[in-house]
Amino acid sequence: MRQRPSQLPLDLSFRPASGRDDFVVGPCNQIAVDWLDRYPAWPGPVAVLCGAPGSGKSHLLAVWGHAAGALIVQGPDLQVATLNDVIGHAQAIAVDAADLVKEPDCLFHLVNMVRERDGHLLIAVQDPPARWTFGTADMRSRLAAAPLLELGPPDDMVLQLVLLKQFDDRQLLPDADVLRFLTDRMPRTFDAVRAIAARMDQLSLAERKKPTKPLARKVLIDLGYIETTPEE
Repeated sequence: MRQRPSQLPLDLSFRPASGRDDFVVGPCNQIAVDWLDRYPAWPGPVAVLCGAPGSGKSHLLAVWGHAAGALIVQGPDLQVATLNDVIGHAQAIAVDAADLVKEPDCLFHLVNMVRERDGHLLIAVQDPPARWTFGTADMRSRLAAAPLLELGPPDDMVLQLVLLKQFDDRQLLPDADVLRFLTDRMPRTFDAVRAIAARMDQLSLAERKKPTKPLARKVLIDLGYIETTPEE
């Protein structure tokens, strides 16, 4: 009998959950979460949310933006010529991927805007402004003086919970032993979490299987996280 061919998975995008209840809080992000929860009682108008890709910056920025009624914009989309029109009369502004802004003067103008309006600005970046080499020294110094809310590397509990959230966003339902199998062998980064969830989603569709340990092993091998070895 001929083996049934694997289903060809469509490259469909998914909408990740981004509410406050979906954000996993742990030692790696507790300080940042506590600070944002103090809004609007911040000591200054600007705060910088900093962390590696996949650390939850965009999610946390969206949570704060919803709570503050903030205008949320993407750094690469900002232009000096249209900045006033885009920002309008917003009192609270959140800029995701602010360190990817094409015209760094936009950030300088945003800092001035919120100060003049007695408003608030939250920017999400990968590296602290003190390490930036782009933009004016004045802009970098102003942002470097703002509170730096760092999202650190995850501990085991947070890593497993974030992995579970990524699977849940894709409507995958792995057993607890599958999660333990993955977290015991994967790199301790949020980038790895996203890569594993995406690859598991692809293989689950292609092979029409729920997430299992054999499938998890294949995911880790495909991503180069472990070598091909006999199954345990």
